[in-house]
Amino acid sequence: MEILQSAAALQAQTEKWRRDGQRIGLVPTMGALHDGHLRLVQAAAAENDVVVVSIFVNPTQFNNPDDFRLYPRLPEADAALLEPVGCTALFLPSVEEMYPQPSKLRFDFGSLEQVMEGAHRPGHFNGVATVVSKLFHLSRPHRAYFGQKDLQQVAIIRQLVADLSFDLELIIFPTVREADGLAMSSRNRRLSADARQIAPQLYKALQLGAKLLEEKRPVASVKNDVLQFLAMEETIVLEYFEVADAHTLQPIERISKSQDVALCIAAWLTEVRLIDNLLISDKGL
Repeated sequence: MEILQSAAALQAQTEKWRRDGQRIGLVPTMGALHDGHLRLVQAAAAENDVVVVSIFVNPTQFNNPDDFRLYPRLPEADAALLEPVGCTALFLPSVEEMYPQPSKLRFDFGSLEQVMEGAHRPGHFNGVATVVSKLFHLSRPHRAYFGQKDLQQVAIIRQLVADLSFDLELIIFPTVREADGLAMSSRNRRLSADARQIAPQLYKALQLGAKLLEEKRPVASVKNDVLQFLAMEETIVLEYFEVADAHTLQPIERISKSQDVALCIAAWLTEVRLIDNLLISDKGL
C-alpha cells in the first residue's frame, strides 16, 4: 500500500492507473476507522482493480470548533488496518494541501439541506460537497463508496454527482452496527462507558418508530411515542427525530402507499453527537 500526501501525487497516480485501463474505487473517510469503513474498502477491492482510501478531517464541514478539535485522529492505526483489506493507496493530505487558499465557492442544495443535519449544522453540506468534489477530481474514480448511516450526506452527494456530471457510480452500503444495534461511528470512540451503554437506545427508538408505522399509526402519534420513549433516558438530549420521505428527505405527515420512508435521529450523549436512520420500504407499511 502506498501512502500519498500531496494532491499532485494522487492525481499523477490515478491518471497512470486510468491510462493502464485499471478501474478505480474511492472510499472517502475522516479516519478513526471502524468495521463499517473496512467493509466499504473490501467491497471496493472486490469490484475494482485499485482502491484509494482518503483520510481527511475536513474543517469546512464542521460548524462546531470543539467537534473538529476533538474528532479522533489515528492515522498510523488506520493505515495498519487498510492494507489487509485491499487498499492500494492511502491519501493522507494536510489541511493546507486540500485548501491552499480559502474556498469561495458555495453550494446550494435547496430543500435537501434545509432539514435535519442541514438545519442544525449550517454550512455543513457546503463543506461536504466541496471536499468530495476535490476528491472526485483528484482521484477520478469509477466507483465511490459511502455508508447509509449518513443518509442525508448520501442524498447531497447523489445530487452533486448528477448536477456536476461526475462520471462515476455511487455505491451505498447499509449501516453496519454493533451487536447491541449502535450504528458504527468514529465518534463512538469518544463516548464514556456510561454513555456507551445508553447509546443503543437511539436505534431502539428507530425500531419503535418503524413498528408503530407498520401498525398504521398516524405519523404525529408515532413521533410523540418515540419522543416519550427517549425522554425516559435523561442522558439523551434529542436534537431531532424525523419521519421523512426516503428520497427527498422532506418531513411527511401522512404516508402514501407508494412512499419509501426514512426515520432519522440525531442526539447528544454528554458531549458526543450521534446520528442514525432506518429505511422502511412502502412494501413494509
